[in-house]
Amino acid sequence: SVVRAQVQQEPSMETIEGTGINISCSHPKIQNTELIYWYRQLPGRGPELLVSAHQGFRPLPAIAGQLSVSADRRSSALWLRRPGRGDAAVYYCALGP
Repeated sequence: SVVRAQVQQEPSMETIEGTGINISCSHPKIQNTELIYWYRQLPGRGPELLVSAHQGFRPLPAIAGQLSVSADRRSSALWLRRPGRGDAAVYYCALGP
C-alpha cells in the first residue's frame, strides 16, 4: 500500500543570528480530532517536543517564539523571534491524537 505524507515542510531554511524566522508546515488532510505537534532535534540529541496545539496561537517563551495555526487548521507556523546559534536544529511538525 502507498502511504502519503500527511505534512509538508521546506527541506531547509536559514536566517542570520538574531533575525526572526518563520518555519511553516502544511497539513491539508488534517482530521478534526488530530493535534499538531512541533519538535526540534538539536545536533547529537533526540527530538524534544516544543508544543502541541489544536488551533489558534501559543506563545513559547522557552524558545522566544510562537506557534500559530491557520483558521482552517491546514497549516501551522513556528515563529522564532531572535534565534541564536543554540537554536540551530531540525524542526519537525507532526499530526497525532
